[in-house]
Amino acid sequence: MIEFKDIYKSFGPKHVLRGVSLTVNTGEVFFVIGASGAGKSVLVKHLVGLLRPDSGQIILDGEDITSLTEKEFYPIRKRCAMVFQNATLFDSMTLLDNVALPIRKHKRVSVKEARRQAMEKLALVGMEGEALRYPADFGDGMRKKVAIARALTLDPEFVIFDEPTTNVDPISANMVDKLIRRLSDDHGVTSIVISHDLRSIFGIADRIAMIYQGNLLLDGTREDFKNSPNPIIQQFIQGQPEGPMEV
Repeated sequence: MIEFKDIYKSFGPKHVLRGVSLTVNTGEVFFVIGASGAGKSVLVKHLVGLLRPDSGQIILDGEDITSLTEKEFYPIRKRCAMVFQNATLFDSMTLLDNVALPIRKHKRVSVKEARRQAMEKLALVGMEGEALRYPADFGDGMRKKVAIARALTLDPEFVIFDEPTTNVDPISANMVDKLIRRLSDDHGVTSIVISHDLRSIFGIADRIAMIYQGNLLLDGTREDFKNSPNPIIQQFIQGQPEGPMEV
């Protein structure tokens, strides 16, 4: 279980988070949504120590990790993988060696063993048949699947997906969504998905939290959002260009 308790974060005069509290349950697909610049990515980066809150606490399975040192965050980062919006693969390396790289670095095994384990992860995302090809041979959707395979190399309990379906075609986006859902259902992975993709949000989320102007507007199920009387929420989920939302 992940708990964000009363998180405040500012950058200079800009107040990004204003006391956000959330709980992410083990094994669920949890979406954090909101307009661009709402603070979605800022919030989840606290979990892996990329940012530190001005005040508040981050609790991971009962342990307060808010004030850990950089060195103390190493084991946390092995438990919590992050898939960034851009796949960030090395163009000069095959897909297999891209995925094998963190295995070699962190597990200190032979090249042969690292590649064997990497092939298992590529198989999880359906890319084992393309293992010896290069990132440039594929579109954004396929590269993102490989980035997910790489994120799974250390068998994380939690995976943060930052805009996983942005800039990919609808078919690839659907493949990525199904993969995230399967990781939860079949492997018990807890997924935190940062997104404003309405198709994804209402397709695979167990629970959704909307951040607006640094505050938590609603934390609930898909039905809670569909039935919410809040005009800001309705404007967002219906994609209406006019309404009370300030962007």
